Amino acid sequence: MAPPSSRRSGHSRRAQFSQFTGYVVAGIGAVVGAVLLGLSLWQPTLFGSLRGAASDVAAPAAEVNGAARAESLGFIESVQGYLRAGRQNAALKEEMELARIRLSEAAAVKQENRRLKGLLRLQEDEVRPVAVARLVASTAASTRRFAYLAAGSNDGVTVGMPVRSPRGVVGRVLEVARNSSRVLLLTDSESVLPVRRAQDETVAFAEGRGDGRLRIRLINLGINPLKIGDVFVTSGAGGYYRPGIAVAVLSEKTEDGGIARIISDPAATDFVSVEPIWQPAALIGARTAPDEALSENEELMQDAETPIEGATAENAAAEPE
Repeated sequence: MAPPSSRRSGHSRRAQFSQFTGYVVAGIGAVVGAVLLGLSLWQPTLFGSLRGAASDVAAPAAEVNGAARAESLGFIESVQGYLRAGRQNAALKEEMELARIRLSEAAAVKQENRRLKGLLRLQEDEVRPVAVARLVASTAASTRRFAYLAAGSNDGVTVGMPVRSPRGVVGRVLEVARNSSRVLLLTDSESVLPVRRAQDETVAFAEGRGDGRLRIRLINLGINPLKIGDVFVTSGAGGYYRPGIAVAVLSEKTEDGGIARIISDPAATDFVSVEPIWQPAALIGARTAPDEALSENEELMQDAETPIEGATAENAAAEPE
């Protein structure tokens, strides 16, 4: 490897010429710049045409550059907006889910308040209930429809007392134990309830079908005036149920009445009220009337068979010897 040259640049003519040329060009540039600066200060509009021409030449490139910059900014903003919208959409979905949960809870609380108000209205009614208890069980698959009530003779419940919920009639007590009772539901095949249409005095009988529905049979046969959607309430006939308690809604029309669905479904009923019999004196009179008539007939028969003392003596005197 050759040793580096120790000679200075001043000893090379080419290097000296290049350095001198650079100084000359720099001096000329400084002089031209000073002249142009002086001219611009003396005549500001002197180079306006040149600047305009330069701007016209550079305008297309600047326009393309501006459009590209705007599109790039728009794309970036679109991506940012999409990401921001995604975050907002996720937050809104979460808020909507929470709102739906709160709404369901509010609906459940409203339903519970309505049920409790109904029970309170049962207790504050003009006819004070004998007991308010829970339906603990019911028959599931049978033509006989019974329910079991957590109240019995210790609570004052007796056979024949009507059982109702805040919505309407459930049935009546069939058997009573000390702490429980068996209730004959309206839908039982042996249940018959006198009813009337709520808007008028069209009377009928509501008979249980054993399938969760009632058969409405009109008393006055002829042209069937019933319409689907008619509401039937207790008529008070029979003496068990107070008049005006909701029973069923007509869902199907037949020749002699219709098929109705009960308003107070035992499957959806929690607590019920046991009420006293509406007309106990009438029921007691209806049960004792045959016995009283029988006793009166027996007394008449005994009187007819007992001879009269005067009539016996006269008959004996009139007999020939």
